[in-house]
Amino acid sequence: MQRSSGALGQRLVGQRKYAAAAAGSGAALVLLVLACLFTVDATEQAVVTEFGRPVRVITQPGLGLKYPYQSVRKFDNRLFVYSPVASEYLTVERTAVVAAGDVVWRIADPRKFFETVADVPGAESRLGDILSAALGAAIGRHPLAAFVSTQASAYRVESILAEVTRTCRELALRDYGIEVAEVQLRAFDLPKQNRLRLYARMKSERGRLSMKYRAEGEEEGLRLRAAAESEKSRVLAEAMQQAQQHRGAGEAAAARIYAEALAASTGSSVGSKRRGR
Repeated sequence: MQRSSGALGQRLVGQRKYAAAAAGSGAALVLLVLACLFTVDATEQAVVTEFGRPVRVITQPGLGLKYPYQSVRKFDNRLFVYSPVASEYLTVERTAVVAAGDVVWRIADPRKFFETVADVPGAESRLGDILSAALGAAIGRHPLAAFVSTQASAYRVESILAEVTRTCRELALRDYGIEVAEVQLRAFDLPKQNRLRLYARMKSERGRLSMKYRAEGEEEGLRLRAAAESEKSRVLAEAMQQAQQHRGAGEAAAARIYAEALAASTGSSVGSKRRGR
């Protein structure tokens, strides 16, 4: 009896060990399968790496397979907006200005992006350098009036930003796999220490222009008044001449009428006298 109980206990222990081993194998198999599967969302791109080296790029959403020893690095494929701090630049006439831009960008080449900048903060650091260089070069080739002007012909911000966008797009895509969609000018101002001096110079320039326009207006007014006086004299002279002509013609007609009336009156008197005799 004791011998059969011992055999039964050993059998139960063996079954338990077998069940535990089977459960462990099943769990290991599940973990192995899970380690070989990964998902990519519709807003993501993925890079499969092998000991830190990229071996495959996944750009389509869905379920993916990899080896257990491989890793997956996912990147957001939506647009990012980077707003670096403002910096001081010089215009072509050596006027100091403070400008800041916004960069709208996305990851175009996940492999190059992973190999060069690795993550979003690294990408924004490189973009800040590219934008600063491109914006500084563009500002340095144009006068202040191209950015701040009341004359539409002098204002050129749109074309300047298009030029900066092209430069940033080429460099970022070539070196870092980043697509720059747009560059916008967020701020453009004068340094605080230079504002009063520049405002005084602008006021003096506007005063000089106002004096110039006032002098030109006075000169034009004198010219117009002289022309008007000359025209007035000419019209009056012509009117006087015509009045004299009309007066002479009227006096001649009046004299003729008087003469005819007098002749008629004299002839009438002579006829009456003859009839009275």
